[in-house]
Parts: sequence; C-alpha cells; structure tokens
Amino acid sequence: MGNQLKTTLLLAIMTVFIMVVGNMLGGRQGMMIALVLAAGMNFFSYWYSDKIVLKMYQAREASLQQAPELYEMVQTLSRQANLPMPKVFIIPKDSPNAFATGRNPDHAVVAVTQGLLSLLNRQEVMGVLAHELAHVKNRDILIGTIAATMAGAIMMLASMARFSAMFGGMHRDDNDGGGLGVIGIIVMSIIAPMAAMIIQMAVSRSREYLADATGAKIAGSPEGLATALEKLGSYSRQIPMNANPSTAHMFIVNPLSGEKLQKLFSTHPPMEERIRRLRGGRPQTGPLAPPPPPGGNRRENAGKAFWDKMKGE
Repeated sequence: MGNQLKTTLLLAIMTVFIMVVGNMLGGRQGMMIALVLAAGMNFFSYWYSDKIVLKMYQAREASLQQAPELYEMVQTLSRQANLPMPKVFIIPKDSPNAFATGRNPDHAVVAVTQGLLSLLNRQEVMGVLAHELAHVKNRDILIGTIAATMAGAIMMLASMARFSAMFGGMHRDDNDGGGLGVIGIIVMSIIAPMAAMIIQMAVSRSREYLADATGAKIAGSPEGLATALEKLGSYSRQIPMNANPSTAHMFIVNPLSGEKLQKLFSTHPPMEERIRRLRGGRPQTGPLAPPPPPGGNRRENAGKAFWDKMKGE
C-alpha cells in the first residue's frame, strides 16, 4: 500500500507540474493541452515505459541458452526472493551498471551491462542481481520507470520553451491566464529540469538504501553487494555511461560522470554510506581489485558471444 500511495503521489505531482508548465507557456489553452499530454504520459508510462528504456540502451533479451550462467543466477535469486522469474537483458555498454524495470513483479526485467559482467566475480554479480530483484520485490520499479518517463517529458517541454524563446515565440496576452515573457520562459525552462531532478532524487535515494538491505537478505550475505559497490563506484566514474539523465536514477550506481553539479543533484545516496550500512557500520577496507584480463572471465566471454550472435542475425 505504501508504494501504491507513492506511485499515485508521484503521478499527481508530475501531472500538476506539467499543467503548470503548460499554463506558463500558453495560458488556459496551454494548460488544457498539457493536461491531455499528462494523461497520455501517465497511461503510456504504466504500459510502455519499460520497453522504451530498454530500447534506449539497446538492451537485448538473453535466454538460458544464450547466457546460461547469468540466467541461472537470476533464476536462483528469484526463487530465494519468492518472485516470478523476470526477463533477463544484456546492455552492450562497457560501463559497469544494472537496473530493473517493469510495472509489477509479473512483468519485471533485470538488465546488466557487459561491463558489469566483465568486472565482477560471481558473488558480486549475485549481490547486484539481488539488489535489482529487491526493487522488484519492494514494488518500486514502476515508480522509477514512471519518474524516468515523466521527467523526460518535463525536460522536453523545457527544451521546447527555450527553443520558442530563442525565436521570440510564446508571447501571449494576460487575458487568457498566460503571459510569460521571453525572460520568464527562459527562467522556467531552467527551473523545470531542476524540479524534475529533485522529484527523481526524492523517489530514488530512499529506494536505494531499502533495496541494498533487501538485496543482502535475498543473496544471504551483504558482502557480495558491498564489494560490488566498491568496484562499481570506482569504475563507473572511469568509464561513464552515455545515459539519459532522466533515467539515471534507475541504475544501481549513477551512470553519469561525477561533475560537481551532478553530484549536487545526484539521484543516488553516497556510495560510502551505502557500503557502510551494508557492513553494519564498518568502513570499507582494502584496495579495489583490478578488472579480470580479457578472455579470463566466463561471463565476459558469454556476453561477447551473445552480442556476436545478435549482430549476425
């Protein structure tokens, strides 16, 4: 019930915000257009946003025959979590990362990058997969996917506003309730994406702590996830992902490069704090292990074979 309430609240906030932006851009007529857009986006987000996110990152479904070790790990953890078996996808990116999506546990997807399979050992991959399945079990994958779609819509409106202001559009009389000038439109176009990021932050940060704790229980130990986060935190900064900012909160670690402004508006809690909580307050210790040599990792070989086969189709 808690997550159903959060989903409803998120939809309401995003809907109202889109309507406010529409009113600022086009008065009452703009607000009505934005209301129709918001209704369409809500419907679209519920049914199709997971497919859009997967397509955005060129993810391809992997079967038991195509990626047996990865598939069997997800299968084992799903049984331990008392969840239906989700679909398994592999993303052709070198940056190590993962996310879960879908509207409910019966229509869930777990996606991992090739970089993650190359970098982590079995225990660490199991920890990451358990974290993603925790998002499914906690029924918050829909919240994250909706936030991604709606934030993308807000950013699109902001871009349209900036484009209009550049060419002197959107001049309206105050008689119909609009009346933003060019300066107002430019200010709104800057504030709107920041507001979308703040909503994403509010949705995401508490979810990550809860998924870490639940994932540790599913995996049977917190250490695999803790050591995985140590590696992911380091290597994802060295090899940032070309990710859409509106979907950044869906990943297990922030896929964007660590610039100061992005850290300020990060959708993820501090990595050190996540690791500290997993280890019961003990600080992280020891140097990061180097990535495995090329060809020395079964999952890496399986990932390459998978994508070689896909390219040949």
